[in-house]
Amino acid sequence: MTSPPGGTMNGTANVTEALAPLGRDALDEQEFTELVEAITAEPGARPMSARVVPVDYLIGTPSTEQLLRLFGTAELPSGEQVAWSCFVKKLQSARHWPMIHVVPEPVRQDFIDKLPWRLEIAVHRSGIADILPDGLRLPTAYRIDEHEDDRAVLWMENVDQAPGCWPLERFERAAYLLGRLSARRQTHLVQPFLAREDVQVPGLGLRYYTSGRVQMAALPGLADEQTWRHPLLASAVCNAGDHGLRDELLELGARLPAVLDALDALPQTYQHGDASPQNLLVSKDNEDEFVVIDWGFDCPQAVGFDLGQLLIGLAHAGELSPDALPAVHRVILPAFREGLAADGMAVPEEQVRYGYLGSLMCRAAFTALPLELFGKNDSVTEALFYERVRLTRAIVDLVKEIN
Repeated sequence: MTSPPGGTMNGTANVTEALAPLGRDALDEQEFTELVEAITAEPGARPMSARVVPVDYLIGTPSTEQLLRLFGTAELPSGEQVAWSCFVKKLQSARHWPMIHVVPEPVRQDFIDKLPWRLEIAVHRSGIADILPDGLRLPTAYRIDEHEDDRAVLWMENVDQAPGCWPLERFERAAYLLGRLSARRQTHLVQPFLAREDVQVPGLGLRYYTSGRVQMAALPGLADEQTWRHPLLASAVCNAGDHGLRDELLELGARLPAVLDALDALPQTYQHGDASPQNLLVSKDNEDEFVVIDWGFDCPQAVGFDLGQLLIGLAHAGELSPDALPAVHRVILPAFREGLAADGMAVPEEQVRYGYLGSLMCRAAFTALPLELFGKNDSVTEALFYERVRLTRAIVDLVKEIN
């Protein structure tokens, strides 16, 4: 592990000061020493320095309050000094979300009640590690703190990620392993991580997302002609030469109820739920392995659901050109089916394809255009909207494959 320079401590005497940026979640001297012992796997390791570094990442999930990294050094019982690091994720109920006011008041409490903000804690306390196929693993959880005010903190392994873009072969391997995971988490084999009302109903999570984020928010905006006259979007559409995009999106929107019904009729499994490459970390130390984080949609979903986020995650973040998506699409579908079959789940290609593309349509086709950024700040550029127009077009062209 590498460590930025940190404040040297006289034993752990200054630990409270060093960890002050953690605020209410700062550990006392004994707790911090135990954390460092867990990180170094060395009983008796003595913290020598520590530094708190905020993670440069735009948080879009209401259940995530803050992301931080700790770096430091420790002295082992042998006298050797080593560097250590830790990833800190602060979780919260949606009732603490600073933007909770944007959720319409009539459905606000329902949103708070149904957002499973403890899901990642439940994942680490489950037996999922025992059924993950070789090539997938959880990050090591060193400590989990839960508080009575509907907040919690996960102290986890800080994965030092391999640099560079994903090669096509990595997408293919990820899809294969996600297929194996889906086969091992069929509804008759496992239970959800968190027991909640109706959580075992097929497609519950996607229907809830679609009814709120898509049908109540995104589609009315896309239907409004004024939206398409906004200078950022109008210029992007013109430069992309895609003046038919609005009509095609609205045509797809009219098909949502039928697509959701068809998805619910497909074979169902508990999948990762948010399997974008950003949640499948690749360590510098082992580029053949994925460290799996940020699970979502803890309910049965149509087989193939995970492929949608795998496909578009990097493009949505601006790290992969939309032009690359057709090539990724061509390799992940057969690889996923191969993974299913490797663990005894034989599903016809047309069913996996519908589960994949139907879920992608519901989850991403109508929300890839960042309409919520209109008028936010000067950093929102036409270039961003141009790339999102191209991403939306790529999604629309793919989901046309399904009837």
